[in-house]
Amino acid sequence: MSERAKAGLGPGPLIILVEPQMGENIGAAARAMLNFGLTGLRIVNPRDGWPNAAAGAMAAGASTVVDNARVFDSVEKAIADCAYVLATTARKRELHLPVYEPAEAAEALLPRVVGGETCAILFGGERSGLATEHVALCNGIFTIPVNPVFSSLNLGAAVLVAAYEWGKAQGEVSRFDSRLEAAVSANHGDVEGLVGHLFKTLEPTGYFHPPEKRETMERNLRTVLTRVEFTQNEIHLLRGVLKALGRS
Repeated sequence: MSERAKAGLGPGPLIILVEPQMGENIGAAARAMLNFGLTGLRIVNPRDGWPNAAAGAMAAGASTVVDNARVFDSVEKAIADCAYVLATTARKRELHLPVYEPAEAAEALLPRVVGGETCAILFGGERSGLATEHVALCNGIFTIPVNPVFSSLNLGAAVLVAAYEWGKAQGEVSRFDSRLEAAVSANHGDVEGLVGHLFKTLEPTGYFHPPEKRETMERNLRTVLTRVEFTQNEIHLLRGVLKALGRS
C-alpha cells in the first residue's frame, strides 16, 4: 500500500503557486492543502528562491508537502502534463472562459481526477495575482466571491478555500457517464504543441496583421484552443490537418 493510501489520501488536483513572494505564505498554503488531503504542490519562480526556510517553518506538520514541492521556471512547464487547469482570478470577464465558484470548481475537477487526469488550480502571487497570459493558458476560472469593497485575499486563505471545497466534494460527485470516458485527454503540453503548430502554419499567410495586434490575436487563438477539452487523438488529427495545409 502506498504512503498516500496509508494516510487516507486519494488523488487530488495539484496546487500551483505562480511567483509567490513570501515563504510563510507558501507554508500556509501547504498546511491548508494537507488539511484536506492535497499533497501535490508546484511553485513557479518563487521570489526568495527555493528551498525556503520560512516555508518549512510555517508548514509545520505539513512539511512533507513543502519538501516534495516541485519548482518550475515557467507556468507553461508547470502545467505541461496537466489535462485540465483552473486559474484563480477575480477578473471573470477578461477572457471567454467558464467561471466556477469554489464548490462548482470542485465538482468540475473531481470526476476528472478520479478518472486519472492530472488537474491543477493555479494561484497568482500576493501582489497582483495571475497575469492575463497565464489565465489564457487555462481551461476555466476559479473565483472566490469576496467582499467587493475589500477583495484582497491572502494566498494561504485562497488555497484553504479551494482545498476545503475539494475535501467536501469527494464523496458527492460520480465519474463521467460518457462514451468519451475511455479516451485519453490531451494535456497542456499537447495543446501547446497544437497552438505552436497553428501559429507556424499561419505565419506565411499574413494572418498576423497588423504586427501590433499579433500578441492579442495569438492570445485569443490560444484561449479558444485551450478551452476545448481535446483528446490526444483529436490533437493528432488536427496537427495532421495543419501539416497537410502547410504542404499546399
